[in-house]
Amino acid sequence: MIAGLGDLSASLAVSAVGSAIGCGIAGMAAVGAWKKAYAQNKAAPFILVAFVGAPLTQTIYGLILRNAIKGSTEKLGDAFTAALQAQYLGLGLVAGIAIAASAIFQGKAAACAADALGETGKGFGNYMMVLGIVETVALFTMVFAMTALP
Repeated sequence: MIAGLGDLSASLAVSAVGSAIGCGIAGMAAVGAWKKAYAQNKAAPFILVAFVGAPLTQTIYGLILRNAIKGSTEKLGDAFTAALQAQYLGLGLVAGIAIAASAIFQGKAAACAADALGETGKGFGNYMMVLGIVETVALFTMVFAMTALP
């Protein structure tokens, strides 16, 4: 194994950044929806927290992929060359970017959902289905990247 390799955590780090951005976007919309409710002396729907937390799962996918990459490098042992290190780092980075994009756009969709639910009090199941579809991109990315490992 190459000295100083670390654990090739690009997939985890980049996906976590996407999760943070997505949660921030959704969180701002939830706060706005709560503000509107309070201004109208209406009950603020706590369920909006589900939308805020939705992008967090992409960090888990980045971690699972990082662990798979790390396990693959350990299995290779001395056969893990600098060229393979670059390939694994590239795989983790590209997959991390795709997972992060899923988290960011899930946060944007969640922001719209928070606004709509806060305004109407209806449609929670429909909004969650949209968030699930956006999340599927991250799941597919993780699985397909893992199939690229030896």
